[in-house]
Amino acid sequence: MAPCFAAGRFWIRLFSPLLLAVAASSSTGALAALPIPADGSAVLRIHGSNTVGAKLAPMLIAGLFEAEGFQDISIRPTEVENEQRVTARTPQGKAVIATVAAHGTGTGFAGLKFAGLKNGQGDLAAASRPIKTSERAELAELGDMRSAKAEQVIAIDGLAIVVHPGNPVDSLTTTQLARLFAGEIRNWRELGGQDLPVRLHARDDRSGTYDTFNELVLARQGKSLWSDARRYESNDELSRAVTLDAGAIGFTGLASLGKAKALAIADGDSQPMLPSRALVAAEDYPLSRRLFLYAHPRKQSPWTEAYIEFIHSKAGQTIVERSGYVAQHVEAIRQTALADMPAFYQQLASEAQRLTVNFRFEEGSAQLDNKAQRDLERVVEYLRDNGKLTDSAALVGFGDATGDPARAALLSKLRAMTVRRELNKRGVFLKEINGMGSELPVASNDAGSGRVKNRRVEVWVY
Repeated sequence: MAPCFAAGRFWIRLFSPLLLAVAASSSTGALAALPIPADGSAVLRIHGSNTVGAKLAPMLIAGLFEAEGFQDISIRPTEVENEQRVTARTPQGKAVIATVAAHGTGTGFAGLKFAGLKNGQGDLAAASRPIKTSERAELAELGDMRSAKAEQVIAIDGLAIVVHPGNPVDSLTTTQLARLFAGEIRNWRELGGQDLPVRLHARDDRSGTYDTFNELVLARQGKSLWSDARRYESNDELSRAVTLDAGAIGFTGLASLGKAKALAIADGDSQPMLPSRALVAAEDYPLSRRLFLYAHPRKQSPWTEAYIEFIHSKAGQTIVERSGYVAQHVEAIRQTALADMPAFYQQLASEAQRLTVNFRFEEGSAQLDNKAQRDLERVVEYLRDNGKLTDSAALVGFGDATGDPARAALLSKLRAMTVRRELNKRGVFLKEINGMGSELPVASNDAGSGRVKNRRVEVWVY
């Protein structure tokens, strides 16, 4: 039987026949040997982010179960709110169980309400933001939680700013957002909207969604969330509430947009951007974010290892897409050449297509980050499949404003050269590389997170 998602009495088909075929083809020999506990205990235990755990993590578990050849696969809520059990049976009739507790990113690391990694009662911590320095230090006895073995980027999400569908306001800057959520703008007429009081809807303090919004919007402007904001543990609940209130504004993940209206957002000198899938995939959208799983860096069960590898497979990323988030598939898109773009970039946009991936670097380092290491393989696979391994691809490096345009241009080209070196090792030989310095920023350079976003390398194909 194909897996089903159960929520109360509501069931939906999880996989199409095509997806099942993909899942089956992605199954490795290692999956066939996965052990089944004799005592009926859970093979996987995931704690943490509601953004990851509400739908995505259980669907991925069901996908792994399907790839294993299990039967009677279902996802059901438990008696505890925001907790689910994924169950199945082996062909021999043995029961297989996995559990997901989705109470906020902080619970996965610190075990606030449900135990996380540190005391051994969780296999994986789900997070909708990177691990904090304090959390990394607290778990240091396990090893480096930022290592490639521990930190897994499983999907990309855009933090959508949502309003009532009838709200005439179409775009905001991050500065305006900060003032709104700090309670400094109280009426929509101050932003060209209707004469309606602003009512704020926000995620709870344990949420990675809130942490991301706070970091990218509020804290960067030196502001705090207004105490009158209504708080939610669930993205879906917040989105539904916004659609019922003409004066509402809130923030949520892409998968929870529902019938709410998403606004275009500008950060610093960037153009206003809607959370389109292409802009989110490339992490150009100002409020894009990565979704993570964190595992024990030294000691992982066969099930944990199999789950991680399944997530990164084509079948796993197809499930990511079906869940409403942005998969890490590499695609070529046509980018419109705008009059205010540099001449070189206009020509490039008219002659080539851009891939939906940007290579980014560890903060304060010339080393590619963990996602970029995986993206190298994805880009090589795309180029190989499309016959573009030689003289068909170009790299364009970018940086943040340094006060010295010549230095910024040099650093941006050095970043492109770093990516070229790694691609050369994998049999890719480029048509050209260029460095554009601080041109075409996608985020404000006033904060560290914005500068990291601007330090990127794009891939174009002819």
